[in-house]
Formats: sequence, structure tokens, C-alpha cells
Amino acid sequence: MTALITRDELKAAIGAGTVTVVDALGGDYYAKQHLPGALALARAVLPDKGAAIVTYCTGPSCPNSGQVADRLTVLGYAHVRKYREGIEGWVAAGLPTESA
Repeated sequence: MTALITRDELKAAIGAGTVTVVDALGGDYYAKQHLPGALALARAVLPDKGAAIVTYCTGPSCPNSGQVADRLTVLGYAHVRKYREGIEGWVAAGLPTESA
């Protein structure tokens, strides 16, 4: 099971530039709205297997972020966490998003 990251931890890591955020939805969902600096899954290039990576999708009921996190772990990425609350939780907290 993938470790979780809290909203406050993720916000701080994004602000500090110490995390790579991967949107597990992609496509139109990504284009419409994503977390600041997030990469679309299909375009994500993650050469550093020791980097901090956080996956997210719509919210707690969406399995995509966990599936992507599990796959990254299998591929040898050592520091993968999941933001369980997803874009819905981020927006509900009044935090900024970006669009493509």
C-alpha cells in the first residue's frame, strides 16, 4: 500500500519545489484543472527513481492514483506517495489550480 501525503505536506512540497506531482487522470481532466506544476500521466518523464513523487486523481473514491503509485513503486521509484483527497479536496480547501 502506498504511503499517503497530507494536503499541508503536499502544499509545502509544491511550494518548495521538492516534489514531482503526477495527475493520474490525464486527458481532458488534466487540461481543465490540475494541481500546480503537476505533470499529465501520459507526458510524465520521471528519470530520478529517488525523487519524491506524489500521485493524485479526483478524490478518495478514485483508484487511479493508487494504481499509478503502485506501478511506479514496482518500477523502482523509492519515494512515492498518494494524495488521497485529490483535486476535489485541493479545490475544496481553496487552493490554486492550473489549466493547460
